[in-house]
Amino acid sequence: MIDKFCNFLLNRMKKEMPDIDDEKAEIIFYGLQNIIGEIPKIFIMLGVAFLLGEFKLTLITFLIILPYRTFSGGFHLKTHIGCMVTSCLMYCAPAILAKCFVLSQTLKLFIIFAIWVFGIIMIKLYAPADTENIPILRKKERKQKQILSYITLTIALVFASIISNPVISNIIIIGYFVQTCTITRLAYKITNNKYGHEVYNASTVS
Repeated sequence: MIDKFCNFLLNRMKKEMPDIDDEKAEIIFYGLQNIIGEIPKIFIMLGVAFLLGEFKLTLITFLIILPYRTFSGGFHLKTHIGCMVTSCLMYCAPAILAKCFVLSQTLKLFIIFAIWVFGIIMIKLYAPADTENIPILRKKERKQKQILSYITLTIALVFASIISNPVISNIIIIGYFVQTCTITRLAYKITNNKYGHEVYNASTVS
């Protein structure tokens, strides 16, 4: 259903912009799949959260992680089912786990600092982590998203260190650690993804 709708939109775009070649069309199609595919995934994720009795915290988790994921990127699974399962785990799990423990202030600050250092290094190495189908090739755009990744990560973790609500603090700690892991080379290797800019730059050079 999603693929048919994306094909319909792509064909309309081709009529309006005849200069779209097959390579551009493939990138646009995958982009449409991701954008349109996100809508049912969000509703399904929130539906699962509702059934688990964690609707509010899952929605908060989604809104907290979204800016960081938007700027830093991350892997995408090849199937809609895989994406839905991953989305549910990525946003429901932190909401559930956040209520399971309370950290002392000293331990919390140590963990936050460790995640910040880890995040800064991973952002420097990999962000924005794109994919083959939606590569981020313009240097200016890559630099902007990388800087915004640094800023978002830092602001969120500083907020986590000073907020009095332990659950929200834990959501930020868990969520931002998990999101940072999704941009790493190990995560890309496990999920059979490739960084789009590396693939396209290599093909350009060859």
